[in-house]
Amino acid sequence: MADAALRLTTLAEELLGAPLPVRIRAWDGSESGPPDAPALIIRNRRALRRLLWKPGELGLARAWVAGEIDVEGDLYEALGLLAGLIWERGTDAKDEVHPALDPRMRAAARGLVQIAGPWPPPAPPAEEIRRRHGALHTKRRDRAAISHHYDVGNDFYELVLGPSMVYSCAYWGDADGFTLEDAQRDKLDLICRKLALKEGDRLLDVGCGWGSMAIHAAREYGVRVTGVTLSREQAAYGRKRVAEEGLTDRIELRVQDYRDVRDGPYDAISSIGMAEHVGSVKYREYADDLYALLKPGGRLLNHQIARRPEKDESKYHIDEFIDAYVFPDGELAPLGRTVATLEEAGFEARDVESIREHYALTLRRWVGNLEDHWAEAVRSTSAGRARVWRLYMAASALSFERNKIGVNQILAVKTPEGGASGMPARARVWGG
Repeated sequence: MADAALRLTTLAEELLGAPLPVRIRAWDGSESGPPDAPALIIRNRRALRRLLWKPGELGLARAWVAGEIDVEGDLYEALGLLAGLIWERGTDAKDEVHPALDPRMRAAARGLVQIAGPWPPPAPPAEEIRRRHGALHTKRRDRAAISHHYDVGNDFYELVLGPSMVYSCAYWGDADGFTLEDAQRDKLDLICRKLALKEGDRLLDVGCGWGSMAIHAAREYGVRVTGVTLSREQAAYGRKRVAEEGLTDRIELRVQDYRDVRDGPYDAISSIGMAEHVGSVKYREYADDLYALLKPGGRLLNHQIARRPEKDESKYHIDEFIDAYVFPDGELAPLGRTVATLEEAGFEARDVESIREHYALTLRRWVGNLEDHWAEAVRSTSAGRARVWRLYMAASALSFERNKIGVNQILAVKTPEGGASGMPARARVWGG
């Protein structure tokens, strides 16, 4: 008699000490749980073996990427229900259970062994980054991490990001018919205005992506732009766009580490969604390098995702799923720590604008683009990679909505010794 779903539901509820808020549909055709809730589909017992060998987030992620588990119904609702029960049970929830000591965990493991079927454990999906060696954030290791994230095919990113090809939080307006492209254009223009760009200025765009910021600044503000990225695919795509726009005399896109840029001073620097890759051990070096590359009075716009501070910062760890499948070695820092490090390097922080809700809207549009072009996305990369991005972006949208993470634009000035910052007298009156 098919009963795998009921057995799994019973095990989960015993372990969690609460009713399971989603249905479970198992590989044997059985189903258990609230009839109107989203369904967690377990297509293969291999998913359980992954959980036995890698309990927690990484085991679940491997099963998801491999297509062994799926969600039927609203993905956001399912993730919200599961997050509320498993990941958001309080700041100390992760410390409450010790698998080797807790009898519930031991009993659950025995139950899973009985249901999971024969060993050995499955190999990780091909999309998982392999074991890394050496110190964090060396130039070589950073190149490999960036390649893993960005060199998955420009065709795939075109489907997800749309014509703007901007892979960072957009800036949304309230007008009817406001599109993702409108919001990304407004974000780029907001940054240009905060930097007070004007004809003939030199702009350094750190982590230039596919060239969208460089093109907007050169075309709309008449500046000369140097963009640097570690992704060869991004640089090639961006150079083609620059040529099509007729801006090759104003824009140079390089495959170069920001630590190797030596042709300052620049009038302004933009760093949009790049600093998350820098890492805590290198962040002061990042701040020092950008400070040295600016002329006195020059402005830096640092657009960066932030996490909430931990009560004990020594307990912070990189998210296992994101580290293995999305942003290898990526780290998030609290906003206060980022501002402090920039000021320790010599910058004067002049404005911080939180646009957290804007990123939730942006991510939901990206997920919609991916779902609308699913077959094309799978053909352009792989089914596993498309599943990684769908889960990552949907879960991130919920994290921004629930204030688990945020995103901020920090405007900082290399204020000269005399103290004349060149900033307008009223906050948020951007311009020269």
